[in-house]
Amino acid sequence: MASLPPFSFHPDQNNATAFNMSEKTRAYLYLHFCVFLWGFTAILGKLITLQALPLVWWRVVLCCSSLLFLFPLADLRRLGRPVILHMLGVGCIVGIHWICFYGAIKLSNASVAVTTMAATAFFSALVDPLLQGKKMKWHELILGLLILPGMALVVGNIDWSMRLGFAVGLLSALLAAVFTSLNKVIVEKKSAPPLIMSFVELGGGIVITTLFLPFYAWNYPEVALVPAGLDWLWLFLLAWFCTLLPYTLTLKAMQHLSAFVTNLALNLEPIYGIILAGFIFREDKDLNTGFYIGVMIILLAVFGHPFLKKRFESAEAS
Repeated sequence: MASLPPFSFHPDQNNATAFNMSEKTRAYLYLHFCVFLWGFTAILGKLITLQALPLVWWRVVLCCSSLLFLFPLADLRRLGRPVILHMLGVGCIVGIHWICFYGAIKLSNASVAVTTMAATAFFSALVDPLLQGKKMKWHELILGLLILPGMALVVGNIDWSMRLGFAVGLLSALLAAVFTSLNKVIVEKKSAPPLIMSFVELGGGIVITTLFLPFYAWNYPEVALVPAGLDWLWLFLLAWFCTLLPYTLTLKAMQHLSAFVTNLALNLEPIYGIILAGFIFREDKDLNTGFYIGVMIILLAVFGHPFLKKRFESAEAS
């Protein structure tokens, strides 16, 4: 009887390794496809005439309404109350994050708003170990710190009138780091499938925005709360292709990727957002060379992650 080739002596182990590599590669592809789609969110946010709060309310309502047709409600009833409350809480943070993000767009412009999201990796290096009870990884913290000079150049080369929007965008980045880490905890425990997680968390977004909406309408009675004209088209595109699809795919990708790697990949969103904003809105006329040098530093830090990780892991192993 002919002997099996060397790699087949332990078929279960080899098959598991091949499967894991395949799943991880697929997770990276999912994640970067999502980042590309999210590059359009700032553009659509600029096109939609609604202010930040009603915009986010319609976004999450349209998403949840669509999700109702994608899974049986009986699956939702099988979840325990603690799991549902946890996901609703995460959804509330997601809702506030989006309000801050679109608020940053309205207070500055799309390019400035998406650039602030690059700080998510720095916040994630600090927040992730605290929320997941893990040891801080110094290469992640160093990488996050490398992004800060780029952020300083960005903020130092924008008009004073845009700096409030920049600050609100940083708050949005912090909240993104928090909810990504919390989602990683849920995903690792396999508490719920991605579609159900998306539905419950976006439901949390509805809860938090609905609580704020009456106060907003009372204080700003002149502001429109209902979309008009092309707003409906932009909102459906935002809900289906820039929220529902990437939100669910990101949760699937996080089954194989860490929260920090996920947040680091999100730092590529500015390059898509800035190129699109410059092309569509001609925002390049409002931003000088220093701004783009800052963006390049941020992107270099993002692409430097694999090299830093390999160097630190080699040092720790030796």
